Amino acid sequence: MFQKLKNLFFKINKESQSITSAAIVIGSLSLVSRFLGIFRDRILASTFGAGDTLDIYYAAFRLPDLVYNLLILGAVSAGLIPVFTTLLAKHHENEAWKLINSILNLLSVLLLIVCVALFIFAPWLIPFITPGFPQEKMESVVMLSRVMFLSPFFLGLSAIFSSVLQSFKKFLIYSLAPIFYNLGIIIGALVFVKWWGIYGLAWGVVLGALLHMVIQLLPIFSVGFKYKFDFNWRDKNVLAVIGMMIPRTVSLAVSQINFVIITIVASTLAAGSLTIFNLSNNLQNFPLGVFGVSLGVAALPVLSALAAHKKNKDFVQVVSSTFRQILFFIIPISTLLYVLRAQIVRVILGAGQFDWQDTRLTAACLALFCLGLFAQGAYPLIIRAFYALHNTKTPFYIGLATMAVNLLAMVLFSILFSYNNSVSFFVTAILRLADLWGTVDFRVLALPLAITTSSIFELVVLMIFLRKQIGLLDGRKIFDSTFKIVFSSLGGGLLAYFVLQVIDVYVPTEKVWGIFTQGFVAGLFGLVGYWLLGLVFHLEEMVVFMGSLKKKLFKSALVMAEDNISEGDKG
Repeated sequence: MFQKLKNLFFKINKESQSITSAAIVIGSLSLVSRFLGIFRDRILASTFGAGDTLDIYYAAFRLPDLVYNLLILGAVSAGLIPVFTTLLAKHHENEAWKLINSILNLLSVLLLIVCVALFIFAPWLIPFITPGFPQEKMESVVMLSRVMFLSPFFLGLSAIFSSVLQSFKKFLIYSLAPIFYNLGIIIGALVFVKWWGIYGLAWGVVLGALLHMVIQLLPIFSVGFKYKFDFNWRDKNVLAVIGMMIPRTVSLAVSQINFVIITIVASTLAAGSLTIFNLSNNLQNFPLGVFGVSLGVAALPVLSALAAHKKNKDFVQVVSSTFRQILFFIIPISTLLYVLRAQIVRVILGAGQFDWQDTRLTAACLALFCLGLFAQGAYPLIIRAFYALHNTKTPFYIGLATMAVNLLAMVLFSILFSYNNSVSFFVTAILRLADLWGTVDFRVLALPLAITTSSIFELVVLMIFLRKQIGLLDGRKIFDSTFKIVFSSLGGGLLAYFVLQVIDVYVPTEKVWGIFTQGFVAGLFGLVGYWLLGLVFHLEEMVVFMGSLKKKLFKSALVMAEDNISEGDKG
């Protein structure tokens, strides 16, 4: 039975042959995962509303998420994938698998020690990140956090497996893992909550993390992995990984400090502010996960291999084409998200205990996130370009500067959004932009606005330093494509807005089906408008995309770049 399952996984876990085919797999399954995430958020919002219960739930995520982000997310892949890929490229398979076993065992021990320590000291740590919560609410956060400390351990092991699968360009099962993670949380919300109340949400997170790991067990054995009890931390390859992980971990620490501060600030605002921020952040993460992260993850093994073989020209070509492809999707989507934000929030979250005021505030936060969506979408690619070059120090220093910008922006915007300053020109402009009026407490808007400001700053500085390191960045081509994409997106957005106003007269917007119809039709017209303008202005990414559809399900400028690389190799 075990052998049959292993053979099945071996067949479906095939190697993706290009960045684009890999991105299709990752993006398609990420789309499923994001839809499940939306379904999860709808269940949570309709059941509990934007109030104390979900504030507790999201606050309880903070410390387990901190462990996950510092020790696992990015840090492992940033160090492990480039070194592991380099060893495979040089046909040093034995050394490569020794590296995996050593990192797997060392990380397991480290995670156990950290999670047990945080479990013990949680009652003293939680008050620092939720100073505005009353005592009873804070105690609930402690209890939920202690349950959730199981999840980083499972996710840590899963991250090692994911790194191996990515290195072999086997993205199918890797992309299924987040789906199972969301399924676990949904089971917690639908089933465990009935048994254990709010603690059922925490156990759902643990179940999701366990499923995230289990789904990748068989595929990793299919690529040649054999577990050994190795703890050789002095091995040169292990030290190389650790050497790259340390700056990345510190860099992630900087990023996580921002989110801790957001939690601190949100805990001092009106009840539900933390929930509103997280729900709007989850909505903007939908296109980021489908396009930005998918293309960034798919590009890393290719970029690592090109960097290992010192093919600088091909490296630049892949970065440029992938960057333009990300903007091709992200910019029009962010435009439509902005225009249709109220319809999207109301249809997805507006049920049960999630009232109209919650909808207005969440839509306003989403509007401000849309302004910097392009920067967050391109970030996964640019940061991985540095990793492929074995450079994690530069992103760290830039991350420090970004944290300073984020903190400064958050303090400044919080002051400007205080009631005593609500008549200022800046606040009036932001409220018009977010279409938020009345007596509602809008101070939560300072949080997404600060993130948008710092994200744009970080992307610009990263690209400047990346250009310095590799000598060129195909800047003229990126600028030309970006200009056409922005112009076409604005045209599509204006058309969607016009259709939205027309349909409003004929469709009953007090009904969910009416709001859905209004948003769907307007969004469809917006996409058609973007497509037509792209063809009129001879947008390269549009022409390549449409032409490729006739030959294949999906083919982008990335494939052209890779074809050029292949032709160069033949010569």
